[in-house]
Amino acid sequence: MATVAARRLLPRWVAGGRCRLLGTAAETSPRGEEAGGGDAIYVKKPAAAAAVSTRDETSVAMPVSFMTGSVVGKRFYNDATVRRADDGNGWTVMLDYRTLKSPAKRPLKLSSRGLAMAIAVEWEYQEADGIRPFTMPLMKLACTALERVPLTRTKVIDNLMKKFHQDLVFCRSPADSELTIGVHQKQKEKIDPILDWVNTEFGFKPVVYTTFFGGKQEEGLTKAVETVLKKTTDFELASIDAMAAAAHSLVIPLAIFRGRLGIEEAIELIRLEEDHQVDRWGLVEGGHDVDIADLKVQMSSAVVFLGLSRGM
Repeated sequence: MATVAARRLLPRWVAGGRCRLLGTAAETSPRGEEAGGGDAIYVKKPAAAAAVSTRDETSVAMPVSFMTGSVVGKRFYNDATVRRADDGNGWTVMLDYRTLKSPAKRPLKLSSRGLAMAIAVEWEYQEADGIRPFTMPLMKLACTALERVPLTRTKVIDNLMKKFHQDLVFCRSPADSELTIGVHQKQKEKIDPILDWVNTEFGFKPVVYTTFFGGKQEEGLTKAVETVLKKTTDFELASIDAMAAAAHSLVIPLAIFRGRLGIEEAIELIRLEEDHQVDRWGLVEGGHDVDIADLKVQMSSAVVFLGLSRGM
């Protein structure tokens, strides 16, 4: 499912070859203008003594503010391409002759060619007047997986488990009110199969509650879920964490991770109650529609990132 979604999201020109694969040997490439405006983009130029500048002698690192979503300077390159990492282990993104680095100035070494190409696509489609990180969710997820998760893995897992007991799929609308009976019926229809999957997958039946403050799941279920998280790679955990933040649920990302749910099914579950209210009272333009679009971007990009990081 993640593979299909990834292919649909990549622009057609990738398949046509515009995002070309580069070798590790030196190649001539036109140089764009240096960054101007916004935050500084750190570019390491070729050594003056070098007779021929190679891609390995140059690099570009994004400022820390890249992760906040602000415009970080004008486009300073002509082409975004990919090539094998110098050690042959993984793939890197090239902006003209520069090797792309993270905000912490570490090489952006990616696990698969597909993920590197997808991130190159994000760079290729930046406009001349500014690099906009909020249009580059895969790049931001890669920086998170390479820099934040390795240093804070325990904290990331602890935060996910703290919210587990208030998971969206465990909360059930009351059945004794005209205002909530419709939502209750939809939850039984759509969410109960996911609860059955949790029981089968982890060996414990989830506790369903109607209070806003949530309930308490069995210790066995909690430990089983935590064990799954501890066995993930940094890229997988970054993806699960991003989906959980968007979905207000850990079960839904885990169902995607284990192949039980696809993107569209997951979004339907996340928006089940709100869509019911929209059907009843109407959609607020500039509100509900923006929320829906934002959720689709966050979930889809995380699922695509998960699939491509696995080489799917």
